[in-house]
Amino acid sequence: MFAVIFRAKVATLDARYAEMAAKMRQLAMDKYHCQDFVAVTEGDQEIAISYWRSEADILAWKQDSEHRIAQQLGREAWYERYKVEVVEIKRQYQG
Repeated sequence: MFAVIFRAKVATLDARYAEMAAKMRQLAMDKYHCQDFVAVTEGDQEIAISYWRSEADILAWKQDSEHRIAQQLGREAWYERYKVEVVEIKRQYQG
């Protein structure tokens, strides 16, 4: 299993952002096998962690045409800066 960690400094989050975020989350789950997606915004910081079954699914998601539009809008309007990390989960535990 893999995780994508997205961290950003927020510029402005508007109604269009909320609509796009919901649409992108559903697209990732329905078309690209995203297993879970959690996002939190506190002040001007946002962090989102999504879980994926394969790196190939992540790469396909990154290239999706609708997702590419959302990425462009993020760079132009919603975020001052961002960082994306893709990590492989070696072990996981639950209690």
